[in-house]
Amino acid sequence: MHPSFEGVLKHRTAIKEKLSKIKHKIGVYSAKGGVGKTTVAVNLAFALHKKGYRVGLLDADVDCPNLVMFLGMDGKMQAGTLPLRPLEKDGVKVASTAMLVDDEKSPIIWRGPLIVKMLYDFLGSTEWGELDYLIVDLPPGTSDSPLTIMQVANLDGFIIVTTPQKIAAVNSVRAGLMAKRLGVHIFGVVENLSGSRVSESTNEAARALGAEVIGRVPADSRLPEMADSGRVPVMELHDMEIVFTNIARELPS
Repeated sequence: MHPSFEGVLKHRTAIKEKLSKIKHKIGVYSAKGGVGKTTVAVNLAFALHKKGYRVGLLDADVDCPNLVMFLGMDGKMQAGTLPLRPLEKDGVKVASTAMLVDDEKSPIIWRGPLIVKMLYDFLGSTEWGELDYLIVDLPPGTSDSPLTIMQVANLDGFIIVTTPQKIAAVNSVRAGLMAKRLGVHIFGVVENLSGSRVSESTNEAARALGAEVIGRVPADSRLPEMADSGRVPVMELHDMEIVFTNIARELPS
C-alpha cells in the first residue's frame, strides 16, 4: 500500500471514531466561490436547530474563513491544546480557524500540508459531543481542502450550491462529479440568488449530476444586509425559514 494512501486510511479511521456521536454529516459545496455556500450552510444549520435537532457548524474554509462574520461571533477557541472546543451561537456549536487567530481579517497564508493538518484537527480533535447534524461549509475549488474532507470525513453527502449564471452551473457540475467519483452522495442542488423560477442552467447542472433541484433561495437584499450585521435570516424571517426548512426535509433524519 502506498504510504500516502495508508495515511489517509489511518486518518479516516481515527476521524470516524471521533465523529461517531454525530448522526449525520452534511457538506455544502461548490467549485465556484461567491455562490452562497456559507449563506446556505448557516441558514440550513439554524433551520435544523429550530426543528429541535442538535447541530454543529464547521467552517472548513481554513485559509479564508468568514462564517463567524455571518454569525456576528468574536469569541476565540483555546488554541494550542486539544481537543478543540466549539463555541455556541444560539444553541448551534460552531468551529472556525477565525476563532484561533488574533485577527480574523488578517490573511492566513498556509501551504497545502498545513491546511490539511488543520482540517484533520477540526475533524478528528474537536469535541463536538452528540449531534444530530454537523453541517460542513467547504471552501470552493477541487484542491486539497475539499479533497481531504471527501476522503476522510465520512460525510453522508453534499448539497451543491449554484446560482443562475451558466459559469456557476458549469463549476457546480465539476464539484458534483468530483464528489461522485470519490463515492460521496449528492442530496441535491440549491440555486442561490434565484429569480422567479429555477434557471435552465441550474436544471441542466442537476441533470448532469443525476440529482434534483431541492431548493431555491431568492435574490433578496435582506440576506446580505443581515449577513453583514451577523444576523441569521431563518431566525428572524418566516419566509426564509420556510425556504431552508424545505431544503432540510431532503436530508436524512
